[in-house]
Amino acid sequence: MNSAADRTDESPRRDAMRPLRYVLRTPFVLLHIVFALPLAVIALNPLLARIPVGRRRFDQFMISWWSGTLVRLFGFRIRAFGAPLGGSVMYVANHVSWLDIELMHSQRAISFVAKSEIAGWPLVGWLATRAGTIYHQRGSSDSMTSVIGRVIERLRAGEPVGIFPEGGTGRGDRVRTFHARIFQAALDADVPVQPVALRYGRNGRQDPSMPFGPNESFFANLLRILGNPPVDAEVHFLEPVESTPDARRRMAEESRARIVRTLGYGDS
Repeated sequence: MNSAADRTDESPRRDAMRPLRYVLRTPFVLLHIVFALPLAVIALNPLLARIPVGRRRFDQFMISWWSGTLVRLFGFRIRAFGAPLGGSVMYVANHVSWLDIELMHSQRAISFVAKSEIAGWPLVGWLATRAGTIYHQRGSSDSMTSVIGRVIERLRAGEPVGIFPEGGTGRGDRVRTFHARIFQAALDADVPVQPVALRYGRNGRQDPSMPFGPNESFFANLLRILGNPPVDAEVHFLEPVESTPDARRRMAEESRARIVRTLGYGDS
């Protein structure tokens, strides 16, 4: 399997259980949106957000609960390895699916940097905006300069920020080059960088049906994933990468190498 195009050219086996999965999952997803979404939105109200729930604020708890429940309702078994660093930290992860943000949110409420197109996606875009997503217009140097400045502000304010340094979702069978420029934000804010490896599949193998297909829309991808067989959604929090001044390229390469080794892709 060498490309997304290769996957679409193959004749998939007929999945007789797919219609039943739609019947079983769709009502629960809709109920989660209709009834649980307003609760999550209320939790973002400044008057309620900082109410403590255990070791977390109410808004952080609700974001993680809502996101984790959504991932499970799509048929995934969440498997978490390691632990996210506390306090101000920049998480850097490989990018497989639009569900990556929800999967990481299930473990900790995080402000993400994401492509500006997500803001227009139904529901997901609205939620991402409410959760404090920092939008980047891909291909724009001025946009990236602004994004880095906002990331530094968030990090210095003690908030965690999530980055996908590949710059977009890939085929899911490899980790592309990590763009190093965004790592300057961690250096300027003097915070640790923690690599995060993400995978959706069985027995340590990525499910090739998760990533976007050629010219596939968000809604089409959502429907396809909703009907897929149950698989594991893995999130691996790895050892932090040491921050060294003027070494953002080294930090990017080492972060990617640790994720590649965890996923077993064999190219560091």
